[in-house]
Amino acid sequence: MLCNGIGASLELLQPFVDALDPAITVVRFDVPGVGGTPDPPVPYTFAGLAWFVTRLMERLGHERFDVLGISWGGGLAQQLAFQHRRRVRRLVLVSTATGSLMVPARPAVLGRMLTPRRYRDPAYAAQVGAELYGGSMRRRPGAVPHLLHDGSRVGSGRGYAFQLLAGAGWSSLPALPLIRQPTLILAGDDDPLIPLANARIMHRLLPDSTLHVFDDGHLGLITSADELAPVVAEFLCR
Repeated sequence: MLCNGIGASLELLQPFVDALDPAITVVRFDVPGVGGTPDPPVPYTFAGLAWFVTRLMERLGHERFDVLGISWGGGLAQQLAFQHRRRVRRLVLVSTATGSLMVPARPAVLGRMLTPRRYRDPAYAAQVGAELYGGSMRRRPGAVPHLLHDGSRVGSGRGYAFQLLAGAGWSSLPALPLIRQPTLILAGDDDPLIPLANARIMHRLLPDSTLHVFDDGHLGLITSADELAPVVAEFLCR
């Protein structure tokens, strides 16, 4: 099960899926108000969304499953592992942190995340891509519109706001020592949104975790998919 970042439709992770071992079954979904999913009538929480995801996997015939979460989706992945520990077998956390209790990005970077403008305006995405995502996007900021716009479906402003609300005040920090599943943490060494210190903190607190630091930024799972997909596959297939 792949849990995507804020505002991103399921197509964004296609380069990673293409690079992953085809023997691994992949399930992707759009959260409410993003991509092809309609706006929810009311705000939701990570706990409620985790319940929905588990029911979805049941409907698809998967009683136990592995979860990979990137960025905002990493928060959902942690909630799933804690809330449904008998259902989640292994956990992969990519470019993510512990929610409201974390080492934060610079205020200017956080401010640009308050709206989904980068998903709607390719010129703006190119302008802020290096500042937001770091890594290879610093060397080729012109690639950001291609990554965020080609094939992706933009959700509503309401859907984006509800994702922000779901994460407001939420933190996994007290629960990390209780997450017993084997966990792989992937973190870029140049991630302006999620400083590397967060991955090191999570690694210290998760009882059965492995930390893999890669040479890229926040979107490394996509831009370095050929390098990271085999790392994920090897971990899942142990």
